[in-house]
Amino acid sequence: MTAFTIGVEDPGTPDLVALLERHVAFCRSITPPEHTFVLDLDALSDPSITVFALRRDGALLGVGALKELDRRHGEIKSMHTAAEARGLGVGRALVDHLVATAAERGYTRVSLETGTMDGFAAARALYANAGFVPCGPFGGYAASADNTFMTLALTP
Repeated sequence: MTAFTIGVEDPGTPDLVALLERHVAFCRSITPPEHTFVLDLDALSDPSITVFALRRDGALLGVGALKELDRRHGEIKSMHTAAEARGLGVGRALVDHLVATAAERGYTRVSLETGTMDGFAAARALYANAGFVPCGPFGGYAASADNTFMTLALTP
């Protein structure tokens, strides 16, 4: 089996657009609109956000983004594994890469927001397994029964 490659990519790349659109549709289908914080393609083009694609033999298997909240705090956004690639370690490889990138940038903390619905259970388990712990809202989010906030302290 060929190893994964992870690199920075333009969110406008056609196969990334398709995967990100599936991600947005999934999030919006199970989360009330007032508590859905998924980024659309325009928002992912913001200069504070870096989009990473995970590929194997050129095929897109997953996507994740890192948003700079401030010089010491990053946020994981838009994590999504293609349905056909679930169970292959794509999510963990992306989380590990995003955390390593955050550390390289000098962040002392990386945080995330995800849903509380059953559809997000695998994501919450992945983040907890990677060392993320529950935290309060950050970066302008407000607490709700539909959202979970997690953070990971990084060694500078």
